[in-house]
Amino acid sequence: MPTVERVHHPLFARFYQRFAAAAMAKGEDAFRRELLEGVKGRVIEVGAGHGLNFAFYPPEVAEVVAVEPEAVLRRGAEKAAGGAPVPVRVTDGVAGDLPGDSESFDVGVASLVLCSVPDQQTALRELHRVIRPDGELRFYEHVVADTPRFARAQRIADPLWTRCAGACHLARDTAANIAANGFDIERIRRFRFSTSVLDRLASTQILGVARRQ
Repeated sequence: MPTVERVHHPLFARFYQRFAAAAMAKGEDAFRRELLEGVKGRVIEVGAGHGLNFAFYPPEVAEVVAVEPEAVLRRGAEKAAGGAPVPVRVTDGVAGDLPGDSESFDVGVASLVLCSVPDQQTALRELHRVIRPDGELRFYEHVVADTPRFARAQRIADPLWTRCAGACHLARDTAANIAANGFDIERIRRFRFSTSVLDRLASTQILGVARRQ
């Protein structure tokens, strides 16, 4: 039988909510706003966390289906959905088995989640399945560095980081995997952002738009 994907990191989830608040105060809110600029129609957000993106969805969005498997974060998302400017339905689910019919969404959103899914290829194939042809994947992720020394440090630290940070990985080449799983990257920018020495190894980030083939 196939392995059932489960996500249960209550201690990390509580820490993450505090850490995320600090990141938002130091400028991450601007990246999330850029991520969602111009989004419209029906949206599926994978790994919605405690709903940090909800406030930035533009009025042209008809509905957001927000998928979050971690119970502590999902409760936060349900609370945030009540104050969102667009309809948001929060649901339990995992990236490897999304709750949606094939080709039923105009846009998929992945922000700071593809680092922590058990199998990035499976998650991207599921996003490809639920997004309609010519629909969009909006992504904002931290990734492997483009300098060899920094990338080596990420790979060395990755096993310990993954155990401490809710299964997050430091050294995934997410842009390459997006392009390899049925999406054409139309726009991408790479930058560094961190809030303290604690997250310096995750400071190489990408933000962009891909078109579903």
